Amino acid sequence: MNPVIGLDVAKGESQVQAFLDKKKPYKASFKVPHTQEGFKMLSKFLREIVDLTGITPPIVLESTGHYHIPVVQYFDEKGYLFIIVNPLVSHRAKSSSLRKVKTDIIDARHLCELYYKEDLEPYKKRGIQILNLRNLTRQHESMTGMYVQTKLHFQAVLDQVFPEYENVFGDLYSVVSLLTLLEFPTSKEVLRIEEETLANRINELCRSRSSKWAWTQAKKLIEAACRNPIKEVLYQSHIVSLKMHIDMLLEYQKHLSTLEAEIDALAKEMEEYKIIQSIPGIGRKIAATITSEIGEIERFNHPKKLVAFAGVDPSIFESGRFKGTVNRITKRGSSRLRHALYMAVQCAIRDSRKKKTTPEIIPRNRKMREFYDKKREEGKPYKVAIIACANKLLHWIYALLKSNSTFQDIV
Repeated sequence: MNPVIGLDVAKGESQVQAFLDKKKPYKASFKVPHTQEGFKMLSKFLREIVDLTGITPPIVLESTGHYHIPVVQYFDEKGYLFIIVNPLVSHRAKSSSLRKVKTDIIDARHLCELYYKEDLEPYKKRGIQILNLRNLTRQHESMTGMYVQTKLHFQAVLDQVFPEYENVFGDLYSVVSLLTLLEFPTSKEVLRIEEETLANRINELCRSRSSKWAWTQAKKLIEAACRNPIKEVLYQSHIVSLKMHIDMLLEYQKHLSTLEAEIDALAKEMEEYKIIQSIPGIGRKIAATITSEIGEIERFNHPKKLVAFAGVDPSIFESGRFKGTVNRITKRGSSRLRHALYMAVQCAIRDSRKKKTTPEIIPRNRKMREFYDKKREEGKPYKVAIIACANKLLHWIYALLKSNSTFQDIV
């Protein structure tokens, strides 16, 4: 006998179907909630299969974002083998039937049948450390998106209240700039107080800078207020909105700073992070993202599989005498990994000074720049050349992680 359990996982519940052997379903399919009682019910059913066959059945389920995580965590501790299937693979198997039927019961049954048809690889633990790093980098990415959106809304309101304020401080979104604007949101309020009072207040908000700097900023702020075309703000709602956005920006900055410190502390303990960061052009943030998204390199026995996982492999379409000439990348892998690779390549091919004291300009990663220039000389468009570089970068990462060595650039 070769038993298997198929789980069609949804939010808060799973549909269960068991097979004792190929084409031999066991009992009717049933649902279990993702609660303590539901997991106990499923454990009892699994023990029943073990008692009947003498074999511990593997559990086959689709990757469903985060819904399947509680199931995996609960039963992994009990020693059950999991096979987590890519939804594209299971969908392809379902599409082989002429019948167009989509129910949870049918899906659970298809997962069992897929186990007997395909050579599926068992789920490998990626380690709590890698999963923690992945959660943190994804949270940082999500919060950065919200932070950028808040900045856009803030800028729109500022343009209607105090447009000249933008050039007062070197960085509009620095803490001292935002706190100053929070206290003096209009040109009228700036002009109402003495220059000395304003300079002292700026100095209190930024203790790390000198009083002379504070006086300079106060003078620039007063000049901006004098130039500001909007002397009277007609809509009080703009002032309320401006202050709310400043509060949100300051909070986002605190949270992002905390996340960056946690990511850096966790990543520094991982050898893969140090290896990937040794590649010129890859900084701490991108290295942490690539490390967490790839996971354990042992999951891939060939660099092409890693390329496919990232979704930067070209799609191929041929039929008879026809051969497709417009072959886009598949984009069937991790979008976060793909974005990190894109950013890494752009940083790698960018020019930078060799030393601050000399005017000599060299690319950050000479090997990558030579490969990029070669593709461009072949007539490849910019994005096609960048994707080719991302493919090359993944091959480098695979080789470095497999050999546990660091990158050696051309001197």
